[in-house]
Amino acid sequence: MPGSICDVLPAAAALLGAPGATDGLGLTESVGPVDRVAVVLIDGMGWHLLPELADSSASAAPLLASVLAGGTGWLRELTCTFPSTTPSSLVSLGTGAPPGEHGVLGFTLNVPGTDRVLTHILWRPDPTWDPAPDTWQPLPTWFQRLRGAGIAARAVLPAPFIGSGLTDAAYRGADFRPTRRPDDYAARLAGELNAAPGLVYGYTAALDTAAHVFGIGSPAWHEAAARVDTLLTRLIEALPPNAALLVTADHGGLNVPPDARVDIDTDPRLAAGLRVVAGEPRVRYLHTEPGAADDVRAAWCEVLDGRAQIYGRDEAVATGMFGPVAPAHLARIGDVVVVCTGDTAILATGHEPPESARLIGFHGGPSPAEMAIPLIAWHG
Repeated sequence: MPGSICDVLPAAAALLGAPGATDGLGLTESVGPVDRVAVVLIDGMGWHLLPELADSSASAAPLLASVLAGGTGWLRELTCTFPSTTPSSLVSLGTGAPPGEHGVLGFTLNVPGTDRVLTHILWRPDPTWDPAPDTWQPLPTWFQRLRGAGIAARAVLPAPFIGSGLTDAAYRGADFRPTRRPDDYAARLAGELNAAPGLVYGYTAALDTAAHVFGIGSPAWHEAAARVDTLLTRLIEALPPNAALLVTADHGGLNVPPDARVDIDTDPRLAAGLRVVAGEPRVRYLHTEPGAADDVRAAWCEVLDGRAQIYGRDEAVATGMFGPVAPAHLARIGDVVVVCTGDTAILATGHEPPESARLIGFHGGPSPAEMAIPLIAWHG
């Protein structure tokens, strides 16, 4: 069984000697004694994408090529949590818990008792209706646990992230170090790591953005891979001898061709009986009008036969796909849950911004291409 994204920060904390931290990934033996650890998450760097990322004929990513060839670093396969989407994965990384426990169960979620949809990446706590981060996501994070143990925990993040609901839900308790566009991000991360013992966390979205907008395998995607490779190379070169660098991802992805796209809002059979549409194109949460759940499920089964697994809420929870689901989080899952198979994506052009329908790369589903992620470790 591969380890999980939930195991990464507990293992890092164990390297740093935090009480109660368990190294379920074998890093203690592989990395050795350290007093500072950098954890860098590369958004969208799926395990199954590594060979294409490192393809020297398409891009300049010599470090990743060397990792795959066994020339540098320590590489193993992990899995992210389901849905394989950034908000869920970031909070699973931060808390060490699956989405059913922490409550961030998708890219967008219906706020129970309302017809509103919370888009986690745009979540700015607002007392007029948005849930408070510590209510929506009540679990402690490993940043809090490290600080409670007297171990420094810093997060070097773009300034717009600071103060957002998602940042609080995932990284609550970290000492935030904001960066801005002109900043040298590699230098900022390396500076924090060299300045003092403890944990330093970093994140970059360039690869995922290129996958969404231009497609996996596109020239823009390979250019982003080259920038990631340069970032990691510079961090390794700056590692002090008493430090470790851990690199992982939140999900992989796949390209969705035009003929694999289904639009809820252009098919009356799919739109009938819906009150709120949430989730994302690869995993849809359908909140139905009173008494309509069975009819909605039957219609979706007929229209999407062979292209998706379609569940009632209780059935979806019983599969264990979300991990154990806390009772307080159940209503965030749709009355009907649609999990796409193959390369199908379900658009909702009447409910979501138009740019969502123009994306090329997607993730969120349960396929290995979306769920498998790497963990790469280096010692200074």
